[in-house]
Amino acid sequence: MRWLRTCLALLCLIGATSAHALTPAEALTLAAGDSDERIATLNLLAAAGDEKGLALIQALSNGAVKVQGEQVLVVADDGSAVDAVTGAAVTPSETAEDAVVNNRLRSAIETALATRDLFGSDAALQRAAAALLQRAAFDEPDASQLPLVDKALTGALDPKARALLELAKAAMQLASDDEGQRLAAAQALGSRGDPALRPLLAAQLEAESSADVKAALGAALSSLDRKLAVASGLSQAFTGISLGSILLLAALGLAITYGLMGVINMAHGELIMIGAYATWLVQAFFKTYLPDWFDGYLLAALPVAFIASALVGAAMERSVIRFLYGRPLETLLATWGISLVLMQGVRSLFGAQNVGVENPSWMSGSVTLMGSLTLPWNRIVIIAFAAAVLIGVTLLISKTRLGLFVRGVTQNRPIASCMGVNTARIDTYAFALGSGIAGLAGCALSQIGNVGPDLGQNYIVDSFMVVVLGGVGQLAGTVYAALGLGLFNKFLEGWAGAVLAKIAVLVFIIVFIQKRPQGIFAFKGREA
Repeated sequence: MRWLRTCLALLCLIGATSAHALTPAEALTLAAGDSDERIATLNLLAAAGDEKGLALIQALSNGAVKVQGEQVLVVADDGSAVDAVTGAAVTPSETAEDAVVNNRLRSAIETALATRDLFGSDAALQRAAAALLQRAAFDEPDASQLPLVDKALTGALDPKARALLELAKAAMQLASDDEGQRLAAAQALGSRGDPALRPLLAAQLEAESSADVKAALGAALSSLDRKLAVASGLSQAFTGISLGSILLLAALGLAITYGLMGVINMAHGELIMIGAYATWLVQAFFKTYLPDWFDGYLLAALPVAFIASALVGAAMERSVIRFLYGRPLETLLATWGISLVLMQGVRSLFGAQNVGVENPSWMSGSVTLMGSLTLPWNRIVIIAFAAAVLIGVTLLISKTRLGLFVRGVTQNRPIASCMGVNTARIDTYAFALGSGIAGLAGCALSQIGNVGPDLGQNYIVDSFMVVVLGGVGQLAGTVYAALGLGLFNKFLEGWAGAVLAKIAVLVFIIVFIQKRPQGIFAFKGREA
């Protein structure tokens, strides 16, 4: 019967290329015929684009069609009815029966209505219709719908809609009785990398009787598996780099306050949290007062987050930490207490519940590569932002007067003081710089998750691990450690799970520090 449905659909399509109007016989067949006849008529009316035919298809989809003798009625919500062909008002009799729509016909109706959108000019509707047709073809391929798809492909289509439709066409060809079509479909699908194709190809391989088609299907499955393995590896690598960039942002500020200044700042996570809340406040301001400029709120939030965290860090240094240099245990306890105060202060001001920060439109969505590799734009932007911050900090430390003073005070405070450097002021500037970078990290983190009072607690331990593993006082080591831990953690997660991966990373760091306590990069010669 499949070949009969295909032939009927082909004949219908040929007739549909000329002007076509819904006839009483077609309306009755669509409402009360057998399944094959109803689907063939459905394809005819969808391809013809006749308004009354499409209205009848839509009414069938809504369950608003009755059959009264030889007449087909479309019933409105208020109980009134009109003839589906003439449009004349008709009073339904008690003998009028509801048109039955089974699952197979309902699927065909959805496909027909989607095909209608493909012939329109709206690109968004075309993409939605093509996606629906693709899903339907993957779930239950039906070769009888090929003429409709072929006709749609001859028209002006959005490029993404065309790609989806070509994939749907190949899936439908797998259900064809023509061995040549099945062979062409197997070869076409083998060049794709969509993971949704695998069950379709596997099911067809099991049911296939032709040796040639079977060989082509086997080759297509092997090719798809290779592409999926490569895409999975690249996806894990991207996720690892993304995690590494987040760890880098969180640890860069700590690399200055701890690595260069030797201050164990347990409130570093709360400085990250302050940057995230500053971003949320800027977002709220733009929503209320500058809604037309909302997409630019993140650019305005960057300096605000930096300044807010830098001011809090400078206040911490001038009021508490300056009295505790050279006393690591007291510094640790004091900054831990400050972290509790900051968290409670945020809870009192903004509440204990998380707040949501929206992505600007240019950071929303994702880019798809190789069919199944999806890279979110917010993660891509954060990776680029982390690289920009790293370059900026490196240039600041190595090329500016402030950086020279910071390095001089770090390496030999008494000599720097003897040469006229105000070491107390440089300490404040350096601590404010590290705190401001933590604020930038909070701004970035707000784009990938909710913002709450406990945000910084999720990153403080990892930040210390990155700094210690990279080598205290070494920015290059911080970069290598952050990216290395991110990649190592994500690849282990795919093999052992998130919890065991975290434990394995911690064990690795403990063993590494035991063997090389100076970290990946250590000071050499006179610097040591």
